[in-house]
Amino acid sequence: MRRVSGPTDRVIVVGAGLGGLACALHLAGAGRQVTVLEREPVPGGRAGRLAVGGYEFDTGPTVLTMPDLLEEALGAVGERLSDWLRLTPLDPAYRAHYPDGSTLDVITDTARMAAEIGRVCGPREADGYLRFVDFARQLWRLERADFIERNFDSPRDLVTLNLLKLLWMGGFRRLQSKIDQFFADPRTRRIFSFQAMYAGLSPHDALAIYAVIAYLDSVAGVYFPEGGIHAVPRAMAGAAEKHGVTIRYGTTVTGVETAGGRAVGVRTADGERIPADVVVLNPDLPVAWALSGARPRPLRYSPSCVVLHVGSTQEYSRIAHHNLHFGRAWRGTFDEVIRRGELMSDPSLLVTRPPAGAPGGRHAYYVLAPVPHLAHRQPLDWEGGLRQRYADELVDVLEARGYRGFRDGIEVAQLVTPTDWATSGLAAGTPFGAAHTFRQTGPFRPGNLHPTVDNVVFVGSGTQPGVGVPMVLISGKLAAHRVTGGAR
Repeated sequence: MRRVSGPTDRVIVVGAGLGGLACALHLAGAGRQVTVLEREPVPGGRAGRLAVGGYEFDTGPTVLTMPDLLEEALGAVGERLSDWLRLTPLDPAYRAHYPDGSTLDVITDTARMAAEIGRVCGPREADGYLRFVDFARQLWRLERADFIERNFDSPRDLVTLNLLKLLWMGGFRRLQSKIDQFFADPRTRRIFSFQAMYAGLSPHDALAIYAVIAYLDSVAGVYFPEGGIHAVPRAMAGAAEKHGVTIRYGTTVTGVETAGGRAVGVRTADGERIPADVVVLNPDLPVAWALSGARPRPLRYSPSCVVLHVGSTQEYSRIAHHNLHFGRAWRGTFDEVIRRGELMSDPSLLVTRPPAGAPGGRHAYYVLAPVPHLAHRQPLDWEGGLRQRYADELVDVLEARGYRGFRDGIEVAQLVTPTDWATSGLAAGTPFGAAHTFRQTGPFRPGNLHPTVDNVVFVGSGTQPGVGVPMVLISGKLAAHRVTGGAR
């Protein structure tokens, strides 16, 4: 494994997102002097917090899986996760709502989930589910050590015995065709393949190796941190500061200074120069490339999303914490968003109703709908009236799908669009970064070492291993290993 050469005592981490904080914890645990520079007044990056009219909303991810990765990051400085966060396993992890009026709870207990599928879809589907769990569990075990929690220096690093096992299992077939081997009911086929959208692809285009996302969601378990997802970066930042990491908020980095082919520090918007032996960059990858003078690489981006934050007087007894509302259309909706750059004509929605974030007697709702990114040839004009029209349309869709009186209960509402994501520094206006196409997966995804400046390292969803809270936390560990030479 290649690592940063020369002195590595003083490390500057630019950005206090989840990847940057994970990297800072691993570096501090390895004895490095770490300073984190964050432009916002709070940690978290995309995992931020929005306060409106007495309500509080998570601004980014709402689904937390693999808490052992948080345990590992905190453990790098000798801390225990349970001392910093109270996590509640969600039961069900999701509730799926289908256009025929049926619902299916996604339960992480395998025996109970098989019984639930048998009740809704029949015994043959339950048998298929048990076979899928065996497949996905083995897939995760094969991928984790050799292909996810590993720094790649070249595509040759892919060549292991586990690669042959993945080929034999059908991991490089298309995800939807692989899922269809286990399930015949459209309802189960959807609930175990929709996660391809997290990777920026249609289930019909994504590789079957991405069935591990469904495994993490539906088998390994989904958790809710007391205080919301934003409590995660707050805890990580608190533990880092306790163990000597300096975090400076309200500090915008404008560039990396180099001399003799090495980074020697960073410049801030206030004109300050801060020296460093190593610079770790956590902004969205195209921004990080610009800060460090790296030649940009053309990227294919994931679809974006809109998020409607609603504070409401209305409560609905038929919903769970996380709810997936599927439209009647399926393959065609992916083509609309991904290929044609159009809004879904029959959208599928994620509705999250956390148990916190609202005043007494009120309720907070987080409504997410996939939409095209801004790099399409004719991007949607969100500031030309579409913003309000689409917010109204989402409310109409919710009311049609069982949220009666939703509009009348709204006390506060705020819609976040691709334009807002772009303004916050996310390329193509998408919070999901580069899509996980074959050419942007594993060693073919942009690496975490600067191509020409030896002591600049990248961290976050744009680099290896990729998108999602677990992958970003792993990216922090992998970036730290580039500095310390730690284990694979």
